[in-house]
Amino acid sequence: MKIIWLTDIHLNFVQQEQVSQLCQQVNALNPQVVLIGGDIAEAPSICDYLEELRCQLDCSVYFVLGNHDFYHGSIDGVRREVGALADQMPDLHYLTQSGVVKLTDNCCLVGHDGWSDGRNGDFERSTVMFNDYVLIDELGNLSKAERLDKLNALGDEAADYLRQTLTTALADFNQVLMLLHVPPFLQAGWHEGNWSDDEYGPHCTCKAVGDMLLEVMSNHPNKSLSVFCGHTHSGGLCLPLPNLSVRTGAAEYRKPLMQEPLFIPD
Repeated sequence: MKIIWLTDIHLNFVQQEQVSQLCQQVNALNPQVVLIGGDIAEAPSICDYLEELRCQLDCSVYFVLGNHDFYHGSIDGVRREVGALADQMPDLHYLTQSGVVKLTDNCCLVGHDGWSDGRNGDFERSTVMFNDYVLIDELGNLSKAERLDKLNALGDEAADYLRQTLTTALADFNQVLMLLHVPPFLQAGWHEGNWSDDEYGPHCTCKAVGDMLLEVMSNHPNKSLSVFCGHTHSGGLCLPLPNLSVRTGAAEYRKPLMQEPLFIPD
């Protein structure tokens, strides 16, 4: 099975012609599955772009959302709208609501939007002020302490969902693919060749998900988990355990691109 992985494509920054060109490039490789790891557009346009991608791509599309996809909207509202669209469109699947997806007899797919949970690095001293904290309803107009509480809750929500789906998946499959937007470890929060530091780590990684992955995969040494994430716009590989790999996708505004194709034995 051939899988094409896209992440942080930010289609709202490009012309319509570039969207069509990206879809044509994907179709030319004849994949069976396309994975999209979030930051597709922004809240007012996310459903339009998802519908367009599904119509132009010649295979099943599995996706999660990124922080930009909620800009000028709310997390709850966008998730409801996107979930309703996926329910209506054949072969468009929102992994945050899809549970375990069988790809082959030996391999399955799980995923969640995830969220940077403020626990890695030094949130208290960090001066980073992402647009998330202004342009997303649930994160706007909060004190720093209130913001941290909300980030903790969003990270815990992702970790709880992924624990449940990953545990279920490992009971039936030897190999699991996991699609996220936010890197689960500081060492996967790549940017310009370096890991996320104490300043950016709280805003670019999710410790709750990372801790959960280490725990679950340590208890399943004969199973394999491959995580695919984005968010930090630089590519890199992190190997926290012998049976756990985390690949972070590279990205550039106004130049949506494909990551290296993935091949899964049928």
